[in-house]
Amino acid sequence: MVVNDPETLAEVEAVFKRYETALVTNDVETLDELFWQDERTIRYGGGESLYGVSEILAFRKGRSAAGLERDLDRTVITSFGTEFATASTLFRRDGASGKVGRQMQSWVRMEDGWRVVAAHVSIIDEPS
Repeated sequence: MVVNDPETLAEVEAVFKRYETALVTNDVETLDELFWQDERTIRYGGGESLYGVSEILAFRKGRSAAGLERDLDRTVITSFGTEFATASTLFRRDGASGKVGRQMQSWVRMEDGWRVVAAHVSIIDEPS
């Protein structure tokens, strides 16, 4: 298996950037598109545990569009072969002093493109 094949890595970096833009602009249609449309998809959030695309879509529709801007830090994207990748990043938001968010995603190349099949978002106190 090739880890970080340049072409595959570039594809995942591009789709990750597309996801991030959709997230901070509350582009729900794109966010929904980039998650695997399957009941086996999982998203653990800062205050919710969502099982299946139905719960994820309902969460997206009910989420406030306010305060979504954030700065990313220490983003690491790693591809394994040409069909699977992980993306991990830290994020900080204005107004959340002393806190740091952590986001991890598992991406899989499906017939219709790269899709998130599992995600985890959590916020912790900023380490000293």
